[in-house]
Amino acid sequence: MVKISIHNMMFYGFHGYYEYEREQGQKFFFDVEMIVRDDDVKAGVINDSVDTARVYDLLKDATENTRFQTLAELGNYISDKLFSKFEHIDECIIRIRKPSVPIAGPIDYVEVEVRRKKSA
Repeated sequence: MVKISIHNMMFYGFHGYYEYEREQGQKFFFDVEMIVRDDDVKAGVINDSVDTARVYDLLKDATENTRFQTLAELGNYISDKLFSKFEHIDECIIRIRKPSVPIAGPIDYVEVEVRRKKSA
């Protein structure tokens, strides 16, 4: 198994339960972990299997050009895109942090983690 990770990517998006969140937008922070299939690692295809620059662009496009009410919906959308673009990814974990939330109290952020395996 090989795990490829990208940490703390920041994109501006328009996601949230409340309409004003989807209109005004805010910064979102992402971590992504991608697990490559064991057979692909043994076959030596790992070098070209997951282009991290393309992964970054995929997350940027998904965040900036779609709107979701929940971060879980956004995470599932990104997972579907990763699986469709990169055939060697067997599992992915998407963490999305939202620092500006309508909570009356001091917090750093709310985080949602979406963990998915590719369907057989």
